[in-house]
Amino acid sequence: MLNTALTIILDEHRSLAAVTHGLRFIVREMREKGIEPDSKLLWAMLYYIDTFPQKLHHPKEEAYLFRRLKMRTREADKAIMELERQHRAGAEHVKALEMALGRYEAGAPGGREAFMAAAETFADEIAVHMALEENVVIPIAKQHLQAEDWVEIAQAFGTNGDPRFGAEPDQEFRSLFSRIVNLAPPPIGVGPSRTTA
Repeated sequence: MLNTALTIILDEHRSLAAVTHGLRFIVREMREKGIEPDSKLLWAMLYYIDTFPQKLHHPKEEAYLFRRLKMRTREADKAIMELERQHRAGAEHVKALEMALGRYEAGAPGGREAFMAAAETFADEIAVHMALEENVVIPIAKQHLQAEDWVEIAQAFGTNGDPRFGAEPDQEFRSLFSRIVNLAPPPIGVGPSRTTA
């Protein structure tokens, strides 16, 4: 069950990383080529980033992975405390990013630059967050958690369904992920190519 649990957690990380990579790519195209991004695509990405981690992924990390790890060892306490702080701050960071996108779309002075900076900062924060989980917490979990811990974690995360491929995915997130892929231009998706503004 260890492999099952870790596969699900890491697949969810890859899904989130794919969306934040797409966001970073769009911002780079805006900055370097002056492209005006697809508004529907950006809002779909932000909705996905806001709801998938907050609704499914982070609560289960805390309720199952982190809780079980705290029961078995104190070695991960500092990292878990930081990750839980980041989970709480994450919703506010997404709201700030949504506000920045709204100001940009409303034509506020400096709105474009502010949105690009906010998006890049947010993508950096997500990368740091997932690296802390994958490089610190998961290795400690592999060392200290017992078979019954992994069974509980795998069962809890198994109900999420990978938003990209899962056999029993949460339909809302599967549809949203598919929509992002279909709206996004190559190389991040299969949507129409963007032309420079």
